[in-house]
Amino acid sequence: MIVSNVFRTIAGGFRSTAHNLWAGGTGWILLAVGAGWAFSMGVRFIYPTLVPSIQSEFGIGLSTTGLLLTLLWASYAIGHIPGGVLGDYLGEGKILTLSALVSTAAVLSVATAVNIIVLFAATVSFGIATALYGPTRFTVLTDVYPDQSGSAIGVTMAAGNVGNAVFPIIAAAVAGVIGWRAGFGIFVPLFALVAVSIWVLVPTRTSEASLALDEFSLDTFRRLREGIDSGVIPTVVTIQITISFMIQGFASFYPLYLIETKGIDPAMAATLFGGFFALGAIVQPSSGSLMDRIGMRTTLIGFLSACVLGLWLLPFTTGLLPLIAVTVLFAAWNGTAVVTQTYIADTLPADMQGTGLGALKAGWMLLGATAPLVTGFLADAGLFDEAFLMLAGVGTVGVTLAITQLPDRQAVISTVEAD
Repeated sequence: MIVSNVFRTIAGGFRSTAHNLWAGGTGWILLAVGAGWAFSMGVRFIYPTLVPSIQSEFGIGLSTTGLLLTLLWASYAIGHIPGGVLGDYLGEGKILTLSALVSTAAVLSVATAVNIIVLFAATVSFGIATALYGPTRFTVLTDVYPDQSGSAIGVTMAAGNVGNAVFPIIAAAVAGVIGWRAGFGIFVPLFALVAVSIWVLVPTRTSEASLALDEFSLDTFRRLREGIDSGVIPTVVTIQITISFMIQGFASFYPLYLIETKGIDPAMAATLFGGFFALGAIVQPSSGSLMDRIGMRTTLIGFLSACVLGLWLLPFTTGLLPLIAVTVLFAAWNGTAVVTQTYIADTLPADMQGTGLGALKAGWMLLGATAPLVTGFLADAGLFDEAFLMLAGVGTVGVTLAITQLPDRQAVISTVEAD
């Protein structure tokens, strides 16, 4: 009886949240932004699934593959700075549309790459293009949903994980029949359709035109620095650096790791990889809702601890069912970014949210982008298990910081109100 009441309460909470998110026509904005994020994220994670085919065609090893993926993530990191600035200055809707259009062209270039130079250049272009989407989607949703930003961002991040879950499996299936180029190419017209939807449904601007960024003065940089230094943002950013390093190393090589060290066939490896992200469609809305209800610290510690535990167990796990269980455990990672990035976006000064979040994301993503190169180098040296244990160690640092440095819910609320 008690359990039944608990489930009814949870279900009622989700129904109420869904109704509020759709009310007043804002649901169409949420739908368009979520679709754009699904393609921006999902197509990016096709790379790890098709790594064996790319290696075979271009004759590259794991270290070079790691470099390709590092450049993908590094370009994605660097692109957050112009993405945030342009979103504040020109309007959020314009930048989201531009991101989707350029991404469409970049994916077409990857699918038709005639040599490794073109492949690398197209990959970097795709990283930069999707980066324009990153900070701007947060500012759109915090503007449109000022009282339910955690829930709204959680929904869009869940949409991204639907793309992450489904697109690699589709790409692997298409590549198995037609070839890896078709695995990328099938998403070109779909990406273009998403770009049109964003242009039609998302307002050109959801916030006031930026006054702080009319000119890049010393005062602008001083205010940005003060905004970044406020509250527990420095601690949250440090934790996010460990999370970024951990996930970029894991996601870049997990399918190949399963194939080479666990004896899993490529189709099942792609399915497990997709399943890891599919769980995000459940985890991310839950984490956003939990953050709104019980606070940042408890929510972050819970999700981050679970995913780090899964990563520590992975090298010692054999057999399909235990590997599924470990993948499920590590999938708790999907809930961490909702917490950290929503807090940062809500805490930064309103007129430079995009710029501040873009600059910070560029920093932690750029540091995290070194993970594929390090992981690939260790794998080439025959230390694939050790590479994943290294990632687990980095994640443990993040858990320790969250436990020892983050304030409780009331302290966070007081800090935000003071700002």
